[in-house]
Amino acid sequence: MFASVGAGGLALALTACGGGTDTAQSAGTASESSAPQSGAPQSAAPQAGGALAKTADIPVGGGTIFKDQKIVVTQPTSGEFKAFSAVCTHNGCTVGSVSDGVIVCPCHNSKFAIADGSVKDGPADKPLPAQQIKVEGDQITLA
Repeated sequence: MFASVGAGGLALALTACGGGTDTAQSAGTASESSAPQSGAPQSAAPQAGGALAKTADIPVGGGTIFKDQKIVVTQPTSGEFKAFSAVCTHNGCTVGSVSDGVIVCPCHNSKFAIADGSVKDGPADKPLPAQQIKVEGDQITLA
């Protein structure tokens, strides 16, 4: 009986770290992103020039997690866009939400600042690495 509970718990933990939907989040709310999808297979590393979203899709004070590209794009202040790796520096889980000015990892609740990716609350002790993006007009693409 213990083995089946453990396996179920493992499946639940893996489900919490996985998923392929993109979400836009601000002040604790989430919605489906309308980010364009390419027909090409996704690789583990972000692809330069790949379209991510429109600027209007990234909430001020929040951000959007692109799980397939393993990137999170934030808008700390109006018109200022930042991008970071969506892979938590603590244990390698994909971050799960963006709210109240922080990016949160669901595995151990590490929190990172949306302005610079710095650790706001551990157990992570390293910031999320910055990623390069370009904002041209209302389009955000990978640089």
